[in-house]
Amino acid sequence: MSERVLVGMSGGVDSSVAAGLLRRAGYEVIGCTMLVWSPPGVDMGYSDSCCGLSAAEDARRVAACLEIAHYVLDLRDAFYREVVTDYVGEYRRGRTPNPCIRCNEFVKFRALAQKAQALGAAAVATGHYARATWDESAASWQLRRGIDRKKDQSYALYRLSQGQLARALFPLGEMTKEEVRRLAAVWQLPVAGKPDSQETCFVPNNDYPALLRLLEPDCARPGAIVASTGERVGRHEGVAFYTVGQRKGLGALGKPFYVSAIDPDTNQLTVCEANDAGLWRRTVRASNARWTCGLPPAGPMCVTAQIRYNMREQPGELLPEGSPGAFRVGFESPVRAPAPGQALVCYDGDRVIGGGVIER
Repeated sequence: MSERVLVGMSGGVDSSVAAGLLRRAGYEVIGCTMLVWSPPGVDMGYSDSCCGLSAAEDARRVAACLEIAHYVLDLRDAFYREVVTDYVGEYRRGRTPNPCIRCNEFVKFRALAQKAQALGAAAVATGHYARATWDESAASWQLRRGIDRKKDQSYALYRLSQGQLARALFPLGEMTKEEVRRLAAVWQLPVAGKPDSQETCFVPNNDYPALLRLLEPDCARPGAIVASTGERVGRHEGVAFYTVGQRKGLGALGKPFYVSAIDPDTNQLTVCEANDAGLWRRTVRASNARWTCGLPPAGPMCVTAQIRYNMREQPGELLPEGSPGAFRVGFESPVRAPAPGQALVCYDGDRVIGGGVIER
């Protein structure tokens, strides 16, 4: 009897090819699409996103093409509770959330594992560009970057536990996006030409202020924009609508300014020019750490690290701090606009050591 595996299918080309690869490798594949979001009140254009019903229909069509079973899980309550409320709350606190990381930890891999157990599946698989390998010498599972560095998604998976990595399959980890597209076309999958999503799945056009206004209208509380010198230079629409490093949406301030600090207590934005020291940091601190092997490094360690998903990693030194789950990275060169709430993820080569949430 072939091993049974449950594949999370979003209706996109990546997860569809992941399912196809496992099917052709001899696994008994079961597809599973998670409905995670429907907007309250008004239509914001979600029908074509990976959260909408059209995504589930695309996944169903792919499953039929691959001749595999397909289930749909309604996780809208869990997603709203674990991801959306945190997303809104973080922006209100002047922080910048990363909903994909939180969804992977609290919704996606948890739900897939539960469904896999119910169906007697030994493993779960997704279309992430990452790799999970067993390290015999360390007697632990390692999370590694995908071979395609342009598509690598290990940053968003850093909070996966040893137990989750032990049961995870990432069929695309050794492939490039071009190879995935080519296979989808050869197999004549109905989503072969479907474009990649370029936005947060539940935020159309990445217009998060519109979502915040919809969910919590009272967050639109205008206040002062001040320069790093203390001079008042403008007026903002509400601190929840901005993130550290942002330039757009500040209005006409006379010169290009960037958000360098957000203070929800005083309802004030501080801005500075591009080369101002207030926008750059050599040391970045994080809390709520998750270490891939389960334990923090014993002492200082040379690493490369990322402070956001779409950046090239930078060399530095990781230093655990006194309080549990706290650490800092001292970068060789200052990094631009580390935003509280985003993830600071550390690597040794292509291996994820761990990461945490950037603090103020």
